[in-house]
Amino acid sequence: MTRILLLPHIKIQNANALSSPYTIGFPAMTAWLGAVHALQRKLNSEFESLSLDAVGVVSHEINLQAYKGKGDYVYSIIATANPLKRSKKTGKYERPPFIEEARCHLNVSLVLEYQGVPKDDDDAFLQAIRLALHSGMKMASGDILDFNSPEVFTILNVADVKKLTRKLMPGYALIERRDLMNSDMQSTGKDAFDVMLDYLTIKHRSEKTITQQGKEKVSWRAFRKIPGWIVPIATGFHGISEVGLAKNQRDPNMPHRFVESVITLGEFIMPYRIDNLDHMLWHYHVDLDKSLYLCQQKSFNH
Repeated sequence: MTRILLLPHIKIQNANALSSPYTIGFPAMTAWLGAVHALQRKLNSEFESLSLDAVGVVSHEINLQAYKGKGDYVYSIIATANPLKRSKKTGKYERPPFIEEARCHLNVSLVLEYQGVPKDDDDAFLQAIRLALHSGMKMASGDILDFNSPEVFTILNVADVKKLTRKLMPGYALIERRDLMNSDMQSTGKDAFDVMLDYLTIKHRSEKTITQQGKEKVSWRAFRKIPGWIVPIATGFHGISEVGLAKNQRDPNMPHRFVESVITLGEFIMPYRIDNLDHMLWHYHVDLDKSLYLCQQKSFNH
């Protein structure tokens, strides 16, 4: 038996779309699991045994704050403007310097696997969740504007899974497709970056045909390596220094290490295709031997 908490249609404004140093788009999985961990800490004051063990993310709408003008080759970030500040040198009001941040507005549903709350406490549990979400907490660095009423489900069989996934339509669940990269890296000998580009590159091919009037007709077709909504996703970090203490670190008592982002492939699929919740739920995984701190699918075969 699996207990599931559904947080449906959370509207988030100005979420962090800079999902890694290399990619802009849907927020990183570390952001979603971090938000769920923050929610658990808020709820533990009332439900001490509560544990939010895994999370599934379903996107209903995303509005990336970017702009591409007529004739532009690339998109530009729509940045927020800081208030004018009076210059001490000139006495004039000038725009202060700032770091551009990629932002997006989202409508997402979160599917949380949890334990530690008796079924008799469901009403109090749901009320505590509403209060926590209304308390000003953020998700993926964005502000929560609104959400639908949370629900709890008990999953015993495929019929229960389908009852849950119907609540998630229309939408797209984000799943991990590391298997594509592993397979190609083993068969072709290419490195991870080249394999990822192979799956993300859009290729164009022309086809020449002869019409019934005897004239040549050229048509173009765009395609990718495989069908499906394949995207790059940030799923964690890889340590690049030893664990220790660093000067001016945020928490002076917590061990520290420098890391780099781990990027892999993901796929957005319609929730009705899911028969097993393990295919959409993400959880933390730490591999200290390889210095990896990951968010990954529960069903992933190591």
